[in-house]
Amino acid sequence: MTVSGLPSGWLPEPEATRPERVLVALSGGVDSSVAAALLVEAGHQVVGVWMRLHDAADRVDSGRKSCCTLDAADDARRVADQLKIPFHIQNLEREFADAVLEPFVGAYLDGETPSPCVGCNTAVKFGALVGKGSALFGCEAVATGHYARRAVSADGRSWRLRTAVDHDKDQTYFLHGLKSDAIARARFPLGGMTKGEVREAARARGLATAEKPESQEICFVPDGDYRSLLRTRGWEPKRGEIVDEHGRVVGSHEGSAAFTVGQRRGLDVASDAPRYVSAIDPRTNRITIGRRESLERREIELCGAATPSGELPAGAILRGAARIRHRGALAAGRLVSSGGGVATLQLEDPLWAPSPGQTVVLYEGETLAAGGQIRAATAIHA
Repeated sequence: MTVSGLPSGWLPEPEATRPERVLVALSGGVDSSVAAALLVEAGHQVVGVWMRLHDAADRVDSGRKSCCTLDAADDARRVADQLKIPFHIQNLEREFADAVLEPFVGAYLDGETPSPCVGCNTAVKFGALVGKGSALFGCEAVATGHYARRAVSADGRSWRLRTAVDHDKDQTYFLHGLKSDAIARARFPLGGMTKGEVREAARARGLATAEKPESQEICFVPDGDYRSLLRTRGWEPKRGEIVDEHGRVVGSHEGSAAFTVGQRRGLDVASDAPRYVSAIDPRTNRITIGRRESLERREIELCGAATPSGELPAGAILRGAARIRHRGALAAGRLVSSGGGVATLQLEDPLWAPSPGQTVVLYEGETLAAGGQIRAATAIHA
């Protein structure tokens, strides 16, 4: 199923009618660099800000791939100098720790799968940074290099995220936590461009980051292995049981926090067919494994379910296409609200390996209508 078209009552975001004072979150990468350049060329007053989020900012990244190292800060400053815009560094370590780092660690210890980029975008980039941008620099909007667009209701009172032109780069999944008022203040200059066009735009302008590779790692996990971070935060691996779908012990592991639902690697279990982690119980330190088909789900319970305008009232039903991971498959279904942020996602076709803690989003055509976190999922195979 593809995501296409604006639903009834929603319009593409209007063109800016006057110059704005815009804070741009410069990561030191090519995307945010081009976003800043386009805003400058459009006549806006642009202020560049690089965010110090954690102690990765104290190390040099020789591969030049992370958005949070000293190299990245230097690249962001170089681009700001090229564009002749003010450049500032904002320390948001406390906000990042509260909204991203601590929940990330806690999720794995609780047997869940976190989505750290969601918390970072919602609470840090479009939360704390917006507040500081307004208070310190007088900015009325914040822009990033995200691939996303916006849609506005016909009466102009409500805003939604709209998928980017480049569907392979679309990042609305990670932005789902933004409320209507935050979307109204957000600017996404790259939403109508492909990644190739962004590269060419950077080269044409001679930007210092034009050939810089993309960051692929979790920015606060330098070696790419979240387990090393858990150890620095006090996690001590302990041997536990691996059981099959019938509760029979078939092996052992070195700590349930080292596994996620859907994982196959690291399971030292002999079987006649591939087995995957289907459930994690941190209280007993037990992992359940099953056949691939046993991880398919048609009904998923959510918590924190909401639209950009707020929580859904009890009894409300939204229909659309659901996604449970970035770039994951879309599945048609409906979201049925029980109120208080609790809802059930009922799917026409199953999605594979939903994990508690993961983000779920629901699209209506090209707009992101709602999102939440997985609380539990009902198996459809014995």
